[in-house]
Amino acid sequence: MTSPAPATLIADLRTLVECESPSSDPDALARSADLVARLGTERLGVEPERLGIHLRWRLGGPTRVLVLAHHDTVWPIGTLRTHPFGISDGVLRGPGSFDMKTGLAMALHVLASLDDRTGVTLLVTGDEEIGSPSSRTLIEDEARGADAALVLEASADGGALKLERKGTSIYRVLVKGRAAHAGLEPEKGVNASVELAHQVLAVAALGDPALGTTVTPTVATSGTTGNTVPAEASFAVDVRARTVTEQQRVDSAVRALTPVLPDAALEIEGGINRPPLEGALSAALFARASRIAAEAGLPPLTGVAVGGASDGNFTAGVGTPTLDGLGAVGGGAHADDEHVLTDRIPDRTTLLRALIVDLLPTR
Repeated sequence: MTSPAPATLIADLRTLVECESPSSDPDALARSADLVARLGTERLGVEPERLGIHLRWRLGGPTRVLVLAHHDTVWPIGTLRTHPFGISDGVLRGPGSFDMKTGLAMALHVLASLDDRTGVTLLVTGDEEIGSPSSRTLIEDEARGADAALVLEASADGGALKLERKGTSIYRVLVKGRAAHAGLEPEKGVNASVELAHQVLAVAALGDPALGTTVTPTVATSGTTGNTVPAEASFAVDVRARTVTEQQRVDSAVRALTPVLPDAALEIEGGINRPPLEGALSAALFARASRIAAEAGLPPLTGVAVGGASDGNFTAGVGTPTLDGLGAVGGGAHADDEHVLTDRIPDRTTLLRALIVDLLPTR
């Protein structure tokens, strides 16, 4: 078995990076989906199913191995002018190169190199960076019944695979008060800002550092003018939890919040967004990948738990064994120093190819 030609892969990666694809721009995503479809058809010899901005290649038979990638990025149109694609001293740069267009290019080239792809499905989505609102059901349905989901998100530091990901929940707490003139008759009002302060403190206290559960009030708004008792206020809440049990505990607690001030009222929007990827669902795949790496003379594998979420949370949430972080080695996701180490692309593609072959049923 040989790795795909790095020069060809890097050329395809450049093509992907130079097609800007911010999640919030429908026209840009459509152009990017067109490009991925064309490039994938050239490499795989078969056209994908077009599902809006998402693309699916079922390469024969029922799905046994789901290979998961996304083509959207966090970078707005025009980023290429200040952060152009380039390679210098073995470091490749460009918007979305690390998260995660290198992983996407790797997937296309690895699958193109397989003699028998029966049982493999490649799913490339276009809304991962905004929580996968339109692709979640597609991902979950494709993962059900698969033996494994391999997620081509970028690696953690030093190439570590991501064995655990915290689940995410997103809430908006709306506070209803009553307006009044702040100078003439403030006592006739119900101060939504004061109620918001009580609720922010109550929500922040729901975290559990010992269990890795973070509950973070973020964006807050209140009031209309400087001389009016605020009638309305709101704040957003970001929750990260390692286990379903903790995620559900916080969800119940947020929904049980009650007003402190007389006549104030609360409304809760949002809820659990992504279930956690728990270590039990990655352990066997990580052991298999570690064995394969040792047998192939590849760098020893390491694994870590991370706070960020990915579409691997959804595959794990339906019970499918999931291994994440199989993509690029580098750093700077969502940051100005986003980069990929080109000398690690060959060993990562070799590992991915060998792992897929090992997972496919023998015939």
